Amino acid sequence: MGNSGLDESGSPVTLRTVAEVRAWRKGKDSVGFVPTMGALHQGHLDLVSCAKEQNDFVIVSIFVNPSQFAPHEDLDKYPRDIESDLIKLRGLADAVFVPPVSEMYPSGIVLDVSNQSGTFVEVLGKSHQMEGAIRPHFFRGVATVVTKLLNIVQPTQLFLGQKDVQQCVVVKALISDLCLDVKPVVVPIRREDSGLAMSSRNQYLDSECRAALAPILYKGLLSALDAFKSGRFDRKSLLECATEIITQKPDVHLEYLSLAHPVSLAELESIGSDGAILSGAMRVGAAQVRIIDNILLGCHL
Repeated sequence: MGNSGLDESGSPVTLRTVAEVRAWRKGKDSVGFVPTMGALHQGHLDLVSCAKEQNDFVIVSIFVNPSQFAPHEDLDKYPRDIESDLIKLRGLADAVFVPPVSEMYPSGIVLDVSNQSGTFVEVLGKSHQMEGAIRPHFFRGVATVVTKLLNIVQPTQLFLGQKDVQQCVVVKALISDLCLDVKPVVVPIRREDSGLAMSSRNQYLDSECRAALAPILYKGLLSALDAFKSGRFDRKSLLECATEIITQKPDVHLEYLSLAHPVSLAELESIGSDGAILSGAMRVGAAQVRIIDNILLGCHL
C-alpha cells in the first residue's frame, strides 16, 4: 500500500474510526474532502474528480446522517450500496471514511429533535426558509455533521454540489462564522439527458415518471431563466413563468418556489446586482418522490 492509501487495484483505503482518519491525514499537505451519504452517482463523482484535480489527496465520507431525518422520513429506506460506492471510487479517492453511527454520535442519537441530547450546530437565519420550511430539522443535522466531519478530516478544501444549493450557502456561512480553516468549493449540477438533476433518490422513480414528470421542475426553472435573460427581474413575473410550466402536468405537486438572495437567502421581490437563487421542490407520481432543483440568476456560489 502506497503513501496515498490506495491498494494495487486502485481501491481507496477504508477508514471507520476518527483515529484512523486522523492517522491517515497526518503529514499530508493538500487534502480535498467530499462528504456524501453514499448511493453515489456521477454528480458525486464530479465532486471527487474536482477534488483530485486540485489536491494531492482525496478523502470521501459515506455516512447516512440520522440527524438530517425526521421520525417520519426515509432514514431506513435511504439507498445504501457501500460495495458499489467503493468500486466507483477506484482511482479517484485515496481514502473513504465509513463510520458507524456510534463513531459520529458517541452519546447516541434519536430522530425526534425534542428528545435529543448532546452538542448540535445551527446556522440561524439561513436554515428555516426554502428547504428548511418543509424540513425544519434538516439543516441543524447538516451543520452538525459537517462540523464534526471537518474537525475529523481537517481538509484543505471541501467540495459541495450545487444541487443542494441551500446546503451550500449554509455550510459556507458555517465555515466563515466558526473561522474554520477550509476552502469551500461548489461544483455545478450534473444532469441526466432529460435535464433532471442527478440525485440518489432518483432511483425511487419509475421509468415513466423519470422520463415524463421528474424533469418538469428544471423546465420551469429554465423558463424563468429565459425571462430573466430577456430583462424581467421581478419576483411575480419569474415565479409565474416557472409555475405555469410545472403545474401543467398531472401527478405533480409543487411544494415551493423560492427567489432568494445568494448569501442571505432572503426572499427577493426583485433581482438586484447580487443576482438570485431560483429554487424549488416538488413531488411526482403515485409514490410522491421528492425532486429539488435550482438555477443561478446573475450570480455565482
